[in-house]
Amino acid sequence: MNKVLLFNPRSAKYKPRIPNSILSIASSIEGIFEYVIVDGNLENDPWDTINNYLRSGEFRFFGCTCMPGPQLKQAIPYSKKIRENYPAVTIVWGGYFASNQPKVVLESGFVDFIVNGPGEKTFPALLQSLLQNKPYELINNLIYSFNGKIIKTPKDELYDLDNLPALPYEKLNSFYPIQKYLGKTYLGTKTIAYHSSMGCPFKCSFCAVVPIYNARWRGKSAQLIYQDIKYLKENFGGNAIEFHDNNFFVSEKRTVEFSRLIKPEKMIWWGEGRIDTIDKYSDASLELMRESGCKMIFFGAETGNDEILKKMDKGGTQTADEIRTFAARIGKFGIIPEYSFVLGTPGDTPEQVMKQIDQDIAFIKEIKQINPQTEIIIYVYSPVPAEGSELYNKVLGSGFHFPEKLEDWIAPQWENFDLRKNPLTPWLTPAMIDKIKDFETVLNGYYPTVSDIRLSSTKRQLLRNIASLRYKTGIYKKPYELKALQILWKYRQPEIEGF
Repeated sequence: MNKVLLFNPRSAKYKPRIPNSILSIASSIEGIFEYVIVDGNLENDPWDTINNYLRSGEFRFFGCTCMPGPQLKQAIPYSKKIRENYPAVTIVWGGYFASNQPKVVLESGFVDFIVNGPGEKTFPALLQSLLQNKPYELINNLIYSFNGKIIKTPKDELYDLDNLPALPYEKLNSFYPIQKYLGKTYLGTKTIAYHSSMGCPFKCSFCAVVPIYNARWRGKSAQLIYQDIKYLKENFGGNAIEFHDNNFFVSEKRTVEFSRLIKPEKMIWWGEGRIDTIDKYSDASLELMRESGCKMIFFGAETGNDEILKKMDKGGTQTADEIRTFAARIGKFGIIPEYSFVLGTPGDTPEQVMKQIDQDIAFIKEIKQINPQTEIIIYVYSPVPAEGSELYNKVLGSGFHFPEKLEDWIAPQWENFDLRKNPLTPWLTPAMIDKIKDFETVLNGYYPTVSDIRLSSTKRQLLRNIASLRYKTGIYKKPYELKALQILWKYRQPEIEGF
């Protein structure tokens, strides 16, 4: 009864992607424990599969990775069922939802331990301690409850990723054909999802990974990234790459080396970075990146207000002027900048909040004028726990609080909260939310995203023609005609559905 069941909950509308977090944990127990992988994205009834495994009596541990939002809809009820039906099974959660909300997770009564951040050393050490009836209090990166108190053990230094075990792709392939994870996207017909680093060296107050990594970053070497990608290309037909790092581009040296290695493979790739980091890259580096296949980069622009950028603890040097000039600069290299903006940050008065929303809308339109190829992603501000942050202190002062029971997190409004579409924040009125969403609809009509590969040129032009008057005059209210077409044509929003 020592087997381990590793579960990747379904991620709603996203295409199935290689579950890198589960594979990282699997690699850490390879050859030590027998394990199975259940992927909720590829199962008609994941609970039926989980239940069939557990009823055998061979499994002692259930490990579940859990991001906030859609994954909770399976992670919470399934963990509860396991506790009720298989009380001898130890339930361990990882992922940044559990790390950021440990109190509500552990007080649920159906999660025993939380792996707080990287688990490649913590998870196998915990399992061995439990099996050998040895103390686990000295294991780092662990959160658990003892006598009604939440105990957090010290954090490990970030691991040297080059020294971690290779991901067990062949083992995954024995459970689910890897080809099912290589979906058709804007980037390619068989797109690889890959994670090449841990953390981020910055402390933005609205970012959920900051409390976990505390401004630390560690990247896998370019050579090993290339070897993994080459393996997935040659063995499973991968022809494009989405890097899901929180910040892929921290090291210009690593980026340049990877670009040189991947260039002969003729693979299109995408990643996430910071404007003020990549703006320091040389022209030669940017040119090489584009030649190597870098087609688009996601950037957190956030706002055109320098004062709010400081309150967000963006770190670095990012300013509204740099956001403008970088949009023009990167456009010269043929790389599409994908700028995300966070609208609806807290203010002292409703008038101040609405004024800032209007200013951000104007700034977004200015960016589109500077570089029309800029993709715009709009989020509504959703707070994350950030002790000491001026912005988060203002959030708490407004009366906002997170759910006090774990099962409340799967209510529809909290799922939308984690997608940053329905913030449930006291300072935002329905009129403010409507304005943001109506502008977003008009913007997506006048500038349809290039990542919606199903949208024909005729449909794009029709949307643009219909949205033209509203966009140019600023009359965004109740754009029902655009919403109807976007629903009819199943318009894809990359921030919700991916590429």
